Amino acid sequence: MIRVTIDGVTTQVPERTTILRAAKFLEIKIPTLCYHPLLKPFGACRICVVGVKKGLGLEMVTACNTPCEDGMEVVTQAPELLRARRLVVELMLARWPNVAVIQRLAAELGLDRPRFTSPVRDERPDACILCLRCVRICEEVVGASAIGYEDRGIHRRVATPFNQESEACIGCGACAHVCPSGHIRFEGEDYRGRPAEFLLGPNTAIYVPTAQAVPKVPRIDPESCIHFKTGACESCAAVCEPGAINHKMRDEEIELEVGQVLIATGYDLFDAAPAAQYGYGRLDNTYTALDIERMLNATGPTGGRVLLKNGQPPRAVGIIHCVGSRDENYHRYCSRVCCMYALKFAHLIKERCPQAEVYNFYIDMRAFGKGYEEFYSRVLHEGANVIRGRVAEVVQAGWSKQEEGTLLIRCEDTLIGKFREIPVDMVILCNAIEPKRDAAHLARIFGLSRSPDGFFLERHPKLDPVATTTDGLFIAGCAQGPKDIPDSVAQASAAAARMLATISKGVVEIDPIRAEVDEALCSGCRTCVPLCPYNAIEYLEAKKISQVNSTLCKGCGTCVAACPSGAISGYGFTDAQVNAELEGILAL
Repeated sequence: MIRVTIDGVTTQVPERTTILRAAKFLEIKIPTLCYHPLLKPFGACRICVVGVKKGLGLEMVTACNTPCEDGMEVVTQAPELLRARRLVVELMLARWPNVAVIQRLAAELGLDRPRFTSPVRDERPDACILCLRCVRICEEVVGASAIGYEDRGIHRRVATPFNQESEACIGCGACAHVCPSGHIRFEGEDYRGRPAEFLLGPNTAIYVPTAQAVPKVPRIDPESCIHFKTGACESCAAVCEPGAINHKMRDEEIELEVGQVLIATGYDLFDAAPAAQYGYGRLDNTYTALDIERMLNATGPTGGRVLLKNGQPPRAVGIIHCVGSRDENYHRYCSRVCCMYALKFAHLIKERCPQAEVYNFYIDMRAFGKGYEEFYSRVLHEGANVIRGRVAEVVQAGWSKQEEGTLLIRCEDTLIGKFREIPVDMVILCNAIEPKRDAAHLARIFGLSRSPDGFFLERHPKLDPVATTTDGLFIAGCAQGPKDIPDSVAQASAAAARMLATISKGVVEIDPIRAEVDEALCSGCRTCVPLCPYNAIEYLEAKKISQVNSTLCKGCGTCVAACPSGAISGYGFTDAQVNAELEGILAL
């Protein structure tokens, strides 16, 4: 640590600390322009000039790139320093008179108008002031070097190579973020720091998933992070004082030894884009249920307001049920939750946009839970329209310029036996619940069976809906099939109770019916290993034989029948035992 005195205040700072950082620590303000904490000190603007006492006089230095020395005495408000700053700002004001950051510096230094004129005067309020922050952050932090500067003297300007669109630009927006005059800006909305909102906004590199996230910590999206694109940046790690960010961390596999496993992997939502007739991803103001769920949330991108892309509230909203469900082309099963959350959307839209017409297009209204039928009646009394029948397609209305952006829902109405066309401003698709995309892989790992719709199969649909055919493996929630929150909670509680009951016993009895391997006869051909539906057989490389895990084995006999050397037999069902039983029966 070294001692430094700034404006009569003495403090200790680490070696190589710049005068500007030391002044910030003492809360002494030194004006800056080209300086930015994420960039290497540049010292080009000379706005941060300070005086270092040398004998009886002052040596003028730039505070941003001059390191402190032990015993150094610095002054920041001497008359000659103020004159130097005024001269620099006065020259800038003559060239860029309408840039807000220059006007602010001039006001702080007591300047009203410049005494000089400039041959290259630029009166734009967002003129480039040649601080070169953009060039430096693109090179030093982003590592892309997509922009630079050309020419010399008063004709210098920031530009891309050959004034062409730069292929090196990754669209991160760092240049716009550090530009003090606003000369570089996003064409659309600056979204940094916000979570991804499906089709409601672009992705951002670092964000807190939701306001209610537990634990409430930011996460990094590798697909959007500059570091994972160019190998540079790491600005977030540089400003994180606890040092909690490590870009070198990688996903790793952790092995845990457990006695039971509860599989509650949840579900995926049906991708509505392949169902082109609904226009998702192709037509504006066409959203899925999850998009609207975020829009209606108070922490969402619109603050809970129902808005079209043009910022106006909708005049009419169409809610289409069973997108991907009860459909021979996609999934034949019912997703069970769609009807009720569609009615919830209708209720909330009527509540927040009372003048909007809301249409629910349904096949059958399945309000089967406690209070569901009453809620359905309440939504009808609130003025929501329900139309029974399938939607054929959603298209642009295109009647006139005034109706541009209006969507037309073409559907059947089975209750009146007519084909209808209904104009709306917004379409909400209630897409189906699907098994997780890695369900097949997980089923192979655990030796689980799956029903024809792809969900994990329970031991018995009525008498044992939480257990599987493999002891110690339980399922809950939408891993077993589509269900709502109350049913998921009830099934998870039942599975947890079963697991705790087993743990409390300490000792578990298993069925004695299982397969055994005669080591003397086993040739190590491994025919049995891939055939076992319960993954109960493993090959011992050291002994060159197969071995049956008696805990996993269910005694189905598949390996017994397949073994070419007859080395595997069913415990209690060997050939000799079965023959003896048959002889005993025939002797009667």
